[in-house]
Amino acid sequence: MSDGGPTLTARQPRAIRSALTVLEAVAEIGAGATARELSDALGLPRATTYRLLNLLVQDEYLVRTPDLSGFALGAKVVHLAAAAAPVRLPAAARDVIAEVRRSVRGGLHVVRFDDARVVVADADPDFPLSDPVRLVREPERFALGRVLLVEQGASGAVVDAAASDLDRWGAARQTELATGMGCLAVPIRDAAGGLAGAIGFSGARHRVEEPTPLVEVLVPAARRLAPLLA
Repeated sequence: MSDGGPTLTARQPRAIRSALTVLEAVAEIGAGATARELSDALGLPRATTYRLLNLLVQDEYLVRTPDLSGFALGAKVVHLAAAAAPVRLPAAARDVIAEVRRSVRGGLHVVRFDDARVVVADADPDFPLSDPVRLVREPERFALGRVLLVEQGASGAVVDAAASDLDRWGAARQTELATGMGCLAVPIRDAAGGLAGAIGFSGARHRVEEPTPLVEVLVPAARRLAPLLA
């Protein structure tokens, strides 16, 4: 009995496998792989190869090269790879994070900013991130992501508010998503002043609205973490 959701036809699993083999072939051949090269390498009909390539480009698993003659792996594949191989912080950084967690009542998380995207480096196991996938895809919804957007010069109401918070408190805030809850993020900068990541707190809203006690803990922690994120 159908529940009204999508169902697979007999042909779809084969199509999915074919699409995955195309992705694998692009990864093996490298950026610039042409439809003809992929068709020959996989033994697929040319028309089938073109159809699969077009679908993968539409869904951002592949992108066309600037000269439009070939294909390369797209943003979604990069995100999947990052999720499959999470960042491993050095022991010294984990020690700092553990020490700070003992001093705050709430979640404490650390992210890195690699290639202008958010990468979760250490999520609090006792107070998990509410939606780590959305943090990567929609950074404007989270204090941790807003730190990056301010650095990038993005615009918009929430980013402008975060920029004001960073000027005033040295931290970005978010208090509008969950009733009674909020999050706060302090930038982590490298020796040259570049933005390397952020350390964030999630917990009771009133602690984020008046963040001075938290900032006094998180700012020194960010300074200690800075040389350890490289």
